[in-house]
Amino acid sequence: MKNIQFDKVYAFHRAVLTKAGLDEDTCEAVAFGLCETSLRGVDSHGIRLLPHYTRSALLGRKNPRPNYRFKQVFPAFGHLDADNTFGHAAGMKAIDLAIPLAQEYGIGAVAVSNSSHPGAMASFALRAARKGYIAFAFTHANALVSSYGGKRSYFGTNPICIAAPRKEPEPFCLDMAPTMISWNKLLDARERGEALPDKYAVDEKGNPTADPALAQALLPIGGYKGYGIAAMGEVLCGVLTGMAFGRSIPPMFTSSMDNPRHLGQFYMVMRVDICQSQPDFESRLQQMTDEVRREPRKPGEQVQLANDPQIEEAQRRQKEGIPIDDYLWGEFQKLSSEMNVEMLL
Repeated sequence: MKNIQFDKVYAFHRAVLTKAGLDEDTCEAVAFGLCETSLRGVDSHGIRLLPHYTRSALLGRKNPRPNYRFKQVFPAFGHLDADNTFGHAAGMKAIDLAIPLAQEYGIGAVAVSNSSHPGAMASFALRAARKGYIAFAFTHANALVSSYGGKRSYFGTNPICIAAPRKEPEPFCLDMAPTMISWNKLLDARERGEALPDKYAVDEKGNPTADPALAQALLPIGGYKGYGIAAMGEVLCGVLTGMAFGRSIPPMFTSSMDNPRHLGQFYMVMRVDICQSQPDFESRLQQMTDEVRREPRKPGEQVQLANDPQIEEAQRRQKEGIPIDDYLWGEFQKLSSEMNVEMLL
């Protein structure tokens, strides 16, 4: 295990992605999105994806130099055709289009079509929340959630995210899949040879398994409730956007890398000065945050809000560096050789 400082990891990502043909804006969105996600401790959606993302650009799945097309369909609602580019770049573009709509109309929404895997949705919601807005972010994935009462998967681990500003520098942020873990976290456990907790995943026969190598689907949180959340994400990101949905979505890791996946995303940004002033809203959310953190705790436990663990981990990794295990280090060495990029790490 090696701990590498953020700026060095970021520089390596930029160098590799530039060699893969990404334009400046796309390169910045993807490199920063992956590195910041790992900085926050969400390793499943962070820098471990660089090798896969690089191949997706070289082999034609993702467009490294998109020609975006945006139409403001209604005053507060727009549609962004992302030209099959990287999901990170499409998400940042969509959020940056939704913010001025929200500023003018109080709320702004952007539906994205022809996109790809966007990583952690917190990247986009936090971008708006750090500027003083409430933001919602959604996307969808290929069939990986065990259907409630069924024998196979139909919906993906379609995440939902909300972020909101408060007095302290980092916003409140909830970013979650409708399953106990995301599929990328399962793959991370598979790479590390780590067992899963009980009742997180099922094998090909639908039986619970703790072995990530045998897992074929993930169990939804709360049974039919998590299954319903996954369906909601599909409505917003697949049906609404005109993209593929359910079992028609090509798998991220096993489908052909020379064909786009045609994924959708959905973003909504809101002003907070609707019922009160901006400072009052941020003060009240800070009050709620502080009260929750002071709640009576069990011995050895800590009462936290969503994003608290990520804030703490980011502070630690900013000092100590981002951990890179031996497997990922080997993958980076391969990338360095294949792309003729110096290992700046």
